[in-house]
This record gives sequence, C-alpha cells and structure tokens, in this order.
Amino acid sequence: MSGHSHWATIKRKKGAADAKKGQAFSKCARMLMLAARKGTDPGMNLALRYALDEARAVNMPKDSIDRAVKKGSGELEGVQLVEITYEGYGPGGVAILLDVVTDNRNRTSSEISKIFERHNGRMGPPNCVAYMFTQKGIITVTGFKDEEKLMDIALSAGADDLAPTEDGFEVIVPPEAYEVVKKALADAKIPIARSEVTRRPANFIPLGESDARKVLNLMDSIEEHDDVNKVYSNFDIPAEIIEKLQAE
Repeated sequence: MSGHSHWATIKRKKGAADAKKGQAFSKCARMLMLAARKGTDPGMNLALRYALDEARAVNMPKDSIDRAVKKGSGELEGVQLVEITYEGYGPGGVAILLDVVTDNRNRTSSEISKIFERHNGRMGPPNCVAYMFTQKGIITVTGFKDEEKLMDIALSAGADDLAPTEDGFEVIVPPEAYEVVKKALADAKIPIARSEVTRRPANFIPLGESDARKVLNLMDSIEEHDDVNKVYSNFDIPAEIIEKLQAE
C-alpha cells in the first residue's frame, strides 16, 4: 500500500478547498437522523456514535447535530429516510460500492445509474461486488515513528494489522474492537489523525493513467450526489499518476 493512493487517501490530498461544507453537513444530518432511530444515547447506539464522530470531524454546528438527532428520534418532525447499498463497476473493471441515504428510492437509483453511465461504468445487481469488501475500522496515525510500539499496543488491544502510509500508519481493526483500540492508542498518547469504520477491499486493481482519470472523475461525480453517504472502491493508483492528474 505504501506509495500508492486509494480513494480515502486521494480525498484527503485534495484538501479542504474541494470540500463543500453545506453538502457535508447535509449528509451528516441524514446519517444522524437514521442512526437516532435506534436510540439517542451514543453509549448504547454505536451507529449514532459513528455518525456523531463524522459530524464533529466536519465541524457541523452543535445545534444542527441536536436537531438532526431529534428528527431521527421522532422528537421533531422529519422526513422518512431509508438506507440503501448500490453496487457497480467503473472503468478498468474496478468495483464500486455506495452507501446511500434517501427519501426517494426510485429517484436516487435512476440518478446514480445515470452517473455510472456518463462515466463509462455501470450499475450491477446486489452482491455483484459487495462480497469483495469487509467492514473494518481504520485508525490513521501520523507523527509517530515507533512502529514496534504502535504494533504492540494496537495488536494487544485487538487490531488485525498495521499498514504503512506516506506519513504514518493505518491501524486496521475489526469493528467490534474499534473503540477499544482507539482508547488504547489515546491512553498511550499516540496521535490519531483520523478514524472511521469503512469497507475495505480484499484486493486492489492497479490502474494506468487513462483509467485512473476516468475512475477519479466517476468517484467525484458519485460523491457530489447529495444522497450518497460513503463510496468505496478497490482501485490502486500510483502516487506519481495522482500527482500528475492533480497538476493538470
């Protein structure tokens, strides 16, 4: 993985200049509403805890967070939302998996299908690519050089593996150990740059420059859709190609 760029890494490199704060708040609000149906105590509702972490990571205002939670719990009137997973293929045969939250299943399905088609991809039937992905917690550590100490603490707390990145390490964790490992790293004063529960592909597909350009355009268009909450893929683009495309 070291020296190569996957979607999560690329999004971070694109930086805050590309981020649309209002859209980020809107997506977080929908996830908070959906999660709050199962209860408003984040100590008892893991989905709500994750949604709150993401909302705070984009600096969503506290009153907006509270309002979304109250809508989800029924304390305030809100729309009826459903969570859907869409699957498909992009240029180069890469697998793409989308977590969507919508109040209109038919509209969203049609719009997502058209995005795939415009970018030389196609939607697929359920489980056409989902089986390639496993839910994992990813805890990103930067500014910490002692790999042996990090590995010892992480694995002892329940982590699966440690992967080097360009500026640190990714601690890969099964979902059930996510909070325990985060706490162990925090207690050891190991700086956590980012953390999330995501879907990790079993294998990655390497892309050349032409397919890389097409795939990144498709991923950008998918993420710009208001109903799309998360996008996962199994492409692998060398860092030098990413740098060239970003310089264009």
